[in-house]
Amino acid sequence: MTVRVVIVDDQALVRAGFRMVLGSQPDLVVVGEAIDGADALRVLARTEADVVVMDVRMPTMDGVEATRRICRDNPDAPRVLVLTTFDTEADAFAALQAGASGFLLKNVPPEELLAAIRVVAAGDSVVAPSITRRLLDRFAGRLGAGPAENPRLAQLTAREREILLLVAQGLSNAEIAARVHVAEATVKTHVGRILAKLRLRDRVQAVVLAYESGLVTPGG
Repeated sequence: MTVRVVIVDDQALVRAGFRMVLGSQPDLVVVGEAIDGADALRVLARTEADVVVMDVRMPTMDGVEATRRICRDNPDAPRVLVLTTFDTEADAFAALQAGASGFLLKNVPPEELLAAIRVVAAGDSVVAPSITRRLLDRFAGRLGAGPAENPRLAQLTAREREILLLVAQGLSNAEIAARVHVAEATVKTHVGRILAKLRLRDRVQAVVLAYESGLVTPGG
């Protein structure tokens, strides 16, 4: 399977570097480039892509707003991997809340970037659950948490609700399996069903929903 990638960054040298790294891989192909978020939307309107590698801070339209528009109400949209020079939790949280499937710094080794693109393309997240938990604990106050009984959660079985709670608490599939005494493969199946029922792209969005709905509270 070939993963089609669009690179979005306002610096031509950065785009060229990413294109060179990705071009060295037989399963990755750069199908488009954009200089800012607005340009990215135009490129994606005419280009089929699987993953968008998105900078955060750009003129005209930043990466967070572009991510929000790409992911909004569109389960078939390409997945967004946000890369930034700035190591700030605020940027990471904003990107994840907007719908990004991952958040990395631009100074990661090339092999880590390549692995992240493949993980995101496969439908998973490249943000570790423990990091997601730390981000949400720090910034969840900005969400304006809704009622504890969010109607969307009513679709879940009691076991699925339990699994969602443990995912939101930052546990890995293996840790959840040990906690509820089932096989790790069973946990993976439950997580897949949760994402399908709630129409979520990955477990990062599941964690955000758990906080937004009040199922989990910061530090709780």
